[in-house]
Amino acid sequence: DTLWDLAIAEVEKPENPDGDAKRVEVWEKSVLFMGNKNGGKTTIILRCLEREETPKPTLALEYTFGRRARRHNAPKDIAHFWELGGGTSLLELIRIPITSNNIRSFAVVLVLDLSKPNELWTTMEKLLQVTRSHVNKILTKLEKANPEVATEIKQRMWNNLQRDHPDYELVDPFPIPLVIIGSKYDIFHEFDSEMRKIISKTLRFVSHYYGASLVFTSKSEALLLKARVLINHLAFGYDKSKSVSVDHNKPLFIPSGLDSLSQIGPPPASDSDIGKMRANTPLELWKKVFEKTFPPKSFCDVQDTKDPARDLQYAEYEVDVMRAQKNQ
Repeated sequence: DTLWDLAIAEVEKPENPDGDAKRVEVWEKSVLFMGNKNGGKTTIILRCLEREETPKPTLALEYTFGRRARRHNAPKDIAHFWELGGGTSLLELIRIPITSNNIRSFAVVLVLDLSKPNELWTTMEKLLQVTRSHVNKILTKLEKANPEVATEIKQRMWNNLQRDHPDYELVDPFPIPLVIIGSKYDIFHEFDSEMRKIISKTLRFVSHYYGASLVFTSKSEALLLKARVLINHLAFGYDKSKSVSVDHNKPLFIPSGLDSLSQIGPPPASDSDIGKMRANTPLELWKKVFEKTFPPKSFCDVQDTKDPARDLQYAEYEVDVMRAQKNQ
């Protein structure tokens, strides 16, 4: 046989029904990492992929992938990792990785910098709102084109919460799987106990409300390993850990569906304060209580990068000199 004949035979092989039983479906998932600028997203991705590299600042939207075999001699599953840089300044790029083709196998990891509580709520709110509205648009289109898939995705949102869970009627799950990671726990651990309690309780409420998993991590190997367990579950379908840690004096670790509003308790404020706050939803009430202790800082993320040519991470000496000359 010529090389050409062999190639044709190889291509036709999968179509042969006898050989079909031996073929194992390759699992392909996508995960989008987003969150605070310099919050540690790249470090977490590198640890998940077991790469010994020094993290570099992320340029806009970056892509990498990982492969794992579930069993010996099995074909390797693929996980696509996308990372959105720039905090909340490049929100419109979210629509590039999340498409109607991969929505069934897509998940989001939100990395929040625990050492910057004044930026925490704003970052979380902006990123989750934009992602949610984009996913909902895709689902609306899918309902017309492929209603079975749209229904399957919507039902899956509720899978983490058993129907007999006391909070079944009170939560509003995120449309695709979500993991919230609180990074820089080592700095957060030095905070005053009351501050830690407010941040921990608030993140527990938000995670539970959105049907998300929550984990606190830092550069310590043991904590990164816990974050890896949750990410490997999203990316490679590994088993989810059943262990839970809800003590605000220790790093939190709560897989989705294993918390409850009764365990979390009411927002950390006095009854008279709560009475004065006007809120239409529980989420809004928690936001007001949280921002009373940690007033949001005015964001300079967006202003900084309105003109990418002035953004230092895109500096390029020759081009910048020519440009300066032209402007002059």
